[in-house]
Amino acid sequence: MWTNFFKLRIFCCLLAVLMVVVLVIIVTEVEYLDHETVSATFIDSSGQIVLSQATGISRNPYCGYEHQTLSRQERLEEDSLLATLQGQVPNVGLVPFVKSTDPSSSYFVILNSAAFFRVGSQLEVLVHVQDFQRKPKKYGGDYLQAKIHSPKLQAGAVGRVVDYKNGFYKVFFTLLWPGKVKVSISLVHPSEGIRVLQHLQEEKPDRVYFKSLFRSGRISETTECNVCLPGSLPLCNFTDLYTGEPWFCFKPKKLPCSSRINHFKGGYLKGLLTATESAFFQSGVNIKMPINSSGPDWVTVVPRRIKEVPEGSETFPSGYYYKDQWKPRRFKMRHFNDPDNITECLQRKMVYLFGDSTIRQWFDYLTTFVPDLVEFQMGSPKNVGPFLAVDQKHNILLKYRCHGPPIRFTTVFSNELHYVANELNGIVGGRNTVIAISLWSHFSTYPLEVYIRRLRNIRRSVVQLLDRSPRTVVVIRTANVQELGPEVSLFNSDWYNFQLDTILRRMFSGVGVYLVDAWEMTLAHYLPHKLHPDEVIVKNQLDMFLSFVCPLET
Repeated sequence: MWTNFFKLRIFCCLLAVLMVVVLVIIVTEVEYLDHETVSATFIDSSGQIVLSQATGISRNPYCGYEHQTLSRQERLEEDSLLATLQGQVPNVGLVPFVKSTDPSSSYFVILNSAAFFRVGSQLEVLVHVQDFQRKPKKYGGDYLQAKIHSPKLQAGAVGRVVDYKNGFYKVFFTLLWPGKVKVSISLVHPSEGIRVLQHLQEEKPDRVYFKSLFRSGRISETTECNVCLPGSLPLCNFTDLYTGEPWFCFKPKKLPCSSRINHFKGGYLKGLLTATESAFFQSGVNIKMPINSSGPDWVTVVPRRIKEVPEGSETFPSGYYYKDQWKPRRFKMRHFNDPDNITECLQRKMVYLFGDSTIRQWFDYLTTFVPDLVEFQMGSPKNVGPFLAVDQKHNILLKYRCHGPPIRFTTVFSNELHYVANELNGIVGGRNTVIAISLWSHFSTYPLEVYIRRLRNIRRSVVQLLDRSPRTVVVIRTANVQELGPEVSLFNSDWYNFQLDTILRRMFSGVGVYLVDAWEMTLAHYLPHKLHPDEVIVKNQLDMFLSFVCPLET
């Protein structure tokens, strides 16, 4: 009897061990499934939940980027981002110009335009695009921008565009103020032009090129530099030792790599398009052209009878203009109309601004508007930096430093080429430390992997900084829209920057940083689009930034 009992226990133990082994094998197989079969959930910039299936992303290897060692999570994230963005471009062959999207023959219709609208209501607009033969398009992929606005009230907000992939689009607006509200919709690029832009992004990443001066004694040489360089000529490898960010220059013929003096923009490649492709990029024809309404282009909105919807009950849009003041929907924003208000907010604080010229505008505004904030002359090149301003009376330190290459500035000394991630690693942080980062425009000509890698390094440093100093305030300034012509479109199109903006928002979602939504703040405003927005927009951006630093007491 006891013998049978022990045999039964041994059998049960062996069975349990076998089940554990099988379970481990199954878990291991799941853990190492090919990333092509894995899907992930993200929330896009319009607040919509997106299930992104990473199904075999086919990408051309770009220099050293195919040699990246990514964790499974990083690979999943990158594949999901690329799959979502690639899915926005229609897979059509070469299309003649007359069959491309014509904004002048396209139109939009406000659905239920005669209906009764109140503040907080949703407005839906149907857009139908046609070609230059006035025939309906059968596929999507056009890049549209949409907004509602009331010029007399200096009010405006952006809309969310949904592409039905058949020539029809629907635009959703939230009506956020009472009065006569007008709808404006523009074709930024036809889908046929988007295909060309995508080809340039992946096949011509060197269309903006850079150079460096090497000098030793009386001998000097200038060579071309970039994230990667073609051919088999000897190279100087300036890959950052800490972040692994790649950067190379052709090796000088007579000088060592260590003799590099500076970095500067070399120029823009010409002759990138064929005559057929050039037709898709014509000012006054199909670049940022309005699409007209086939009926009324406005509705009347009346106030709500009941208490308004609480701020932040919707995720899109993030805010709106009213009487030229930006009103975020997630929190109460302060307006710093007096220099003393800014001084009071920033006293005893160290403020670091990292990035491109759009965040340098913040430095310029603060040092101009706040008289006690005196710029310290460091002999830095104009518009390049680094820059430093001090208010000794109130213990305020303000610094600006441009991000590392690629940077399309005029001459930057080699020893001033600092990567943002490395700068963040050198900051202790704390309740009196404020950091703002803007990084987008100079990456528009590269494959998206280049930008993703840079943000991944910065995000890692931000997370480490907030881990060691949780009370540090970190603010990210998003991309913004700008003026476009045929040439600018090939290097800095809003379509390129919309992709970067989408990536930026997703990669920093849930990290614990604040967001200044420069994209909506420039698109919703009545002023013409500019790479460097006008002062009234910069002021609203800084009011939002300072509201994160010094929020209203609740």
